[in-house]
Amino acid sequence: MEFILELNTEEMPPAHVKAALVQLEERFKEQLLSQNVERRQIKTYGTCRRLVVTGYFSPTQKDREEEFIGPPKAVGMKQDGSFSSAAKGFAKSQGVRVSELKVIKTAKGEYLGLKKIERGMPTRDILSEILPQIVSSLSFPKMMRWGESSFRFSRPIKNILCLFGGKKLSFSIEGIRAGNSTTGHKIYFPKKIKVRSFKEYREALKKMKVVIDQEERRKMILSQIGRKLTSLKAELHPDEGLLERLVYDIEYPYVILGSFPEEYLELPLEVLSTAMREGQKLFSIVKEKKQQPFFLGVADAYQDSKSLIRKGNERVLKARLDDAKFFWEQDRKATLRKKAKALDKIVFQEKLGSYEDKTQRLKKIVSYLADKIEATKEKKQVIQAAELSKVDLLTEMVREFPSLQGNVGGLYAREEKYPALVWKAVYEHYQPVSLDDEPPASLTGAILSIADRLDSIVGVIGTGITVTGSKDPFGLRRNAQGVCKVIIERKLCLSFMRLLDKVIAIYGERLQEPKEKIKSYCLDFFSNRLRYIFERQGYRYDLVNASVSAGIDNLYHSYLRLIALDSLKDSPSFEPLIIIAKRVNNILKDQPLFKVNQALLAEKEERELYTTFSIIKNNIIPLISKGDFSQAQRIIFRIRSSINSFFDNVLVMTDEVRMRRNRLALLQAISKLLIQVADYSQIVIEGQDSPK
Repeated sequence: MEFILELNTEEMPPAHVKAALVQLEERFKEQLLSQNVERRQIKTYGTCRRLVVTGYFSPTQKDREEEFIGPPKAVGMKQDGSFSSAAKGFAKSQGVRVSELKVIKTAKGEYLGLKKIERGMPTRDILSEILPQIVSSLSFPKMMRWGESSFRFSRPIKNILCLFGGKKLSFSIEGIRAGNSTTGHKIYFPKKIKVRSFKEYREALKKMKVVIDQEERRKMILSQIGRKLTSLKAELHPDEGLLERLVYDIEYPYVILGSFPEEYLELPLEVLSTAMREGQKLFSIVKEKKQQPFFLGVADAYQDSKSLIRKGNERVLKARLDDAKFFWEQDRKATLRKKAKALDKIVFQEKLGSYEDKTQRLKKIVSYLADKIEATKEKKQVIQAAELSKVDLLTEMVREFPSLQGNVGGLYAREEKYPALVWKAVYEHYQPVSLDDEPPASLTGAILSIADRLDSIVGVIGTGITVTGSKDPFGLRRNAQGVCKVIIERKLCLSFMRLLDKVIAIYGERLQEPKEKIKSYCLDFFSNRLRYIFERQGYRYDLVNASVSAGIDNLYHSYLRLIALDSLKDSPSFEPLIIIAKRVNNILKDQPLFKVNQALLAEKEERELYTTFSIIKNNIIPLISKGDFSQAQRIIFRIRSSINSFFDNVLVMTDEVRMRRNRLALLQAISKLLIQVADYSQIVIEGQDSPK
């Protein structure tokens, strides 16, 4: 039977709408599953004023068969086959005749019992009960209360429509009773209409200028934009974030084309596009990557017959561009180097000092990084970039448009004729903003990006602040993911543990937590971020664990190790090696470390294993050093037959102590070599338990 739910609210922010739709789908699936109600599909739709769920559910719960176990058969039945008093008592307690009892086989043996069929409740009754719980469970970044109620939601709920099988479903939330009516567009068609099906609901709303399907709205926006751009022979300046916001910020899209005076084209594209996006949510129009004196906006309307929307946007935009032009000119009256003298007046973090302190740390960190990745030619420029990287915090432009931080500093540095590697590093050092964002294009930008993020991570953790599931006020997860992304995509090889040691040492006495505790927390933190990144890329969780658990001292090698495991997981040699490696680990569990004495290798099989191990080790260590884990893995496959032969013919845990210790030492040496390729204990073989 068809189900429809619409929560009609006051205007919600786009992020709230998206969060609610994800939660609604999850909650409905969970509740229907727990209530044993079959569903054919669940879809969610949303606009700034309504959250919609639709689907097809079975009319009733599935019938449930329950098994009731009574006395053991030996107790309940006499030798002549008649029922004992124990069986009769059990039958009476269940309200059935004793003859209805059956013999039920269980893991503990045969028992007398019976099976009862419990008829399912009507789905309508179940929905009436669970819907208030589902709606009340939704959470948003910021919640509101209204009236005297303690109920909290994104914005006040104005109306609830709920139908099941074409009929009203009875329930209420905070005094608002669900009905079979909804309203059209708040401005153009606010009247109420009654509906009986989702098709009727969707079509009626569209006539009243409400498109509930977010993907349909997206297509409408892009189609209208395409038509406007064709006439200009220009392109849209890419801004997926703005498009996503607009899709959820309207109910019926109408794209407007406006213009602004050409005098503002003297401003950089970054400044113009930011001024348009922030506040007015306007798109920049470019040709050959140069701003044109036009913009595109998306209104929640179906027409602009008197051009009032266009003219209003043009008037407001001109004022904003006047401000931007003023800031651009004012900021350039003093050089970045002169402005930098005031960095000591801006607090980075109360316990970690000012931005001047941060700048001095960054200079030392980038110098260390440049040496470690052999960026000799770039060292001088990246140190200079570190000196300038935070100066734009003192500019009027960043005060007005905080999202330009970094970018505008790079633009001012370019205007002051700094070398390209300097201004580009300043411009790019906040990249990537997210995992979907591009990392810095320049090596100097990559170095400064890593240094800036790692300085923040170590400093914040060093003050005793920890990241929890819901609390990450300094964006440490995002910073750590940025470090990983830059290192992996730039293919940078360096010791991450030594880099942590260096950053901790540069902070010195400012850090309140013990150094080893900070380092340990950082390593765990980055390990978890790597797992998140790799699983997000679609790799198997156990292969991810096998890669990361082998160590993250070289973050780029963790990625290469995973690539190798993924490419060889279907090899016929892969699973047999995993099985034998796990057997080695099981034998070595809780054993102290021993050293191999070649003279004590008495049996032919253990001598052959030692020889094979030595040859393989000499071959793969250079491969591991240069990150060729695929070839190293293929060579490791060759040790399996020697280990099998060793286990088949040699008693490892012999009573002779020296011999036993020597054989354990040989297995320990093999295990130590294997862990450099991957932690095979983390890999799950079908039919085996997952690693704890």
